[in-house]
This record gives sequence, structure tokens and C-alpha cells, in this order.
Amino acid sequence: MGEDNSFKGDKNGKGDKNGGLSRRRFVQGVGAGAGGLIVGTSAAARFAEAATAMGPVLKVGFVSPRTGALAGFGECDPHILSLGRKALAKGLKVGDKHYAVHLIDEDTQSDPARASQLAKKLINDDKVDLMLATSTPEVVNPVSDACEAAGVPCISTIVPWESWYFGRGAKPGQPSPFHWTYHFSFGGADFYRSYLALWNGPVKTNKKVGILYPNDADGNAVRYHLAPGLAKAGFTIVDPGGYEDGTTDYSLQIAKFKAEQCEIFNTFPIPPDFAVFWRQAAQQGYTRMVKIAQIAKTGLFPSQVEALGTLGYNLSTGCYWHPTFPYSSPLTGLSSAALGADYERSTGRQWNQQVGASMSLLDVGFAALERSSNPKSKAAVAKAISTLKMVSTVGPVDFAKGPVPNVSPTPIIGCQWVKAKPGSKYKLDLVITEHADDPHVPIAAQLVPYNA
Repeated sequence: MGEDNSFKGDKNGKGDKNGGLSRRRFVQGVGAGAGGLIVGTSAAARFAEAATAMGPVLKVGFVSPRTGALAGFGECDPHILSLGRKALAKGLKVGDKHYAVHLIDEDTQSDPARASQLAKKLINDDKVDLMLATSTPEVVNPVSDACEAAGVPCISTIVPWESWYFGRGAKPGQPSPFHWTYHFSFGGADFYRSYLALWNGPVKTNKKVGILYPNDADGNAVRYHLAPGLAKAGFTIVDPGGYEDGTTDYSLQIAKFKAEQCEIFNTFPIPPDFAVFWRQAAQQGYTRMVKIAQIAKTGLFPSQVEALGTLGYNLSTGCYWHPTFPYSSPLTGLSSAALGADYERSTGRQWNQQVGASMSLLDVGFAALERSSNPKSKAAVAKAISTLKMVSTVGPVDFAKGPVPNVSPTPIIGCQWVKAKPGSKYKLDLVITEHADDPHVPIAAQLVPYNA
């Protein structure tokens, strides 16, 4: 099982490298007003005294992939969690009551079975009042299922909502089977609007699209909900069929795309699979034919694209957050621009779009707790989520107006990885090339062909 990172600290007691509050800092922060906490007491005793000093304790679980094949999604989470803990250091006021906050984060190691186990541990052992989960169905769906079964409110993000909703057993046109789990994220309609804006834009193609969709929750959802719409919009869809995650030879798919002269390529794989495919596509001559290489789920973060070398230049993708988004975090008060700059300054790494997404998960989660009539009542928290309407770091969230119950869609904005300008300390820039899904987001550049 994962460990509770909230009280890990360095030798100076200033907090751990993952952004957690140290034991000493927590003692000083929550115990100062009550004469301090007793050194050497157990964590449970510390929390008992924290409750005395600050009020009852709210426990919130945060589950994401920090290691494994999906580690890119969790790269920024230690920093974002540290910002959240800092914002919540004095607790949370709900109505006329004050609560201490214990934010417990866990790493799924990109393993769905482990995600389920961690969720059950947080529910049964830590007894969380609210669960937060992010990044891909491999993480979010098993965590959501565990919460639904246990009657624990859960908010999740960064999974196409169809993969979360229908992938967990909901049926089109039927009432939602979910009472405790809620999701805000982009969906097929958002990709559709973005792709049409890009593929009907300045780069002229024969409108033949080679799709490489895996046989998993994401791949099956976009195959069913996105591909037919693209076909109706005038694009010829060339689908060699689903493949299994971890496939190492894509020669048959590449040969089909070449034979059909697919000048547009679209895929939704886990990052390691795309790297294998794209290198093989280059070796076998397919990349020279491609005019628009449209990728999703992979290629979201600088580290993933840099690993491809020159093959990463001019890949098209979608962003669910960018430092130029005109939105701020209600929890921390940081604008998108300030959030991106703070991440780069604090970590020495280039911003990535999960920075805003993970921040938005904290925004939405604590807004729901704050607006509930009783944050220690799971029913009250679930009710507050179901009617929540707010603006988060990624934009507006409104669970009352989703395409289906329990869902609030958020935008996908078209963008492209380009070689950074001379003088930049980074190798790549991610520039926004269309904004059909949210016109408030500024466009920075025109899409250029993959082989430009």
C-alpha cells in the first residue's frame, strides 16, 4: 500500500521533496495556538490535538500516477499538492465551523489494480471524507468504482468523460447508475470541435485519417463516440482495429496507413506505445507522408516529446490547460500564468498542462466541501458536488448542465509542439493553434505541416 506523504519532512523539518508538510511544520502550524502539540505522540494523537486546536479534521484522498508508464501525468503533483497544503494550512471554514485539513496523496504506479487497492485503503483505513483522482482511466475508473461501492464522494478529472461514464457501465439514454462519483473533463465533442478546426485549417490534406486506437477504455470510447462524427464531417477513417497496450510491432498498421495514403494520423495511446509506433513509422517511411500528426493521451508533456528527438517537432496535440488560459485558481489565488511560472521557478522544469489540471482538481474538491452543509456528511458533500457551479483553473465547471448526469465537460484546445526560439532554456514550446472549444483562450500561432 502507499504511504501517507502529508507528514514526511527533510532533516530540517521543512517538508519533503514531494511537497508534503513535515511533522514539525504541521505541529507548529496547527498547534501553535494551543500551546503546541506533544512531541513524540502518534499521528493519531497529533490529529486529535489538531482537531482541538483547529476544529474537526477533514481527510481528502488524492490519487494519481507518479511512477510507471503514466508517470508524466503525476510529475507535477508534488508541487501542486504543496501549494494546496500551503493554501489550506490554516484549515477550511464551512459555514460557521472551522476544520483542519489532512490531504493524503497516493501513487498508483500506473497500475489499475493498485489504484483500486489504494482507494480502498483510503476509504477503509484513512476514512477519507472526499476522494480526488486524476489522469487516465487506468487510475480514475478503479478509484471511482471503489468510491461508488463504498458510498464515498469522489471527484475526478483528465479522462475523456465517455471513458469514465460509459466505461464504468452507464448506458446511453438511461438514468445514471452513479450516486457518489462525479467527473469534470473533456469528451468526444470537445476533440471533435478541435480536430475540425485544425484539420479544415491552413494545412491542406486528402482528408484520409489513419487512426491507431488501443483496445482499452480510452480507445474504445473515442472509436465509438469520435470517429463516426469525423467520418460524417467528410474525413475518411482508416482503422486497422484495436491493439493491445504494450504492443511492440506496428508493421501491419503502418503498412495499411501507407497503402491508404493517410495524410492525417490520430492516436490515443499510452506514452510508451506511441514512442515505439512513431519510431517504427519513421523507419518504415510513413511519417514522411503525414501532414498532420494528431496525438492525444501521449505527447502532452515536454519530457515525452523531447524523448522523440526531431520526430517530436510539429506534433499536434490538445491542451486542457496552458499558462495563457484566462483563468485562476480560487484555492490559491494564482492566475494560470503565475501558476506556470511558479512551477518552473520552484522545480527547474518546464511547465506542463497537468499543472493546471491537478490544481483544478483541488479547486473543485475544496469548493464542494466549502459549499456543503456538512463536509463530514458524505451525502451532503455528494449533493454539493451535484449542483456545483464555479470557475476553476481549467475553466468553468458546472455539474448541473452536463451532457449526462455526474459529468461537467471542460475544453480541449488545439496546439502544436514547435522548436523553441533561440535563447530559450527549453527545447520545445507548446503553442495554441485554435480555440473552437473556448474562444476566451488566445491563439498564438497557425498550424504548420508535420514535415514543415
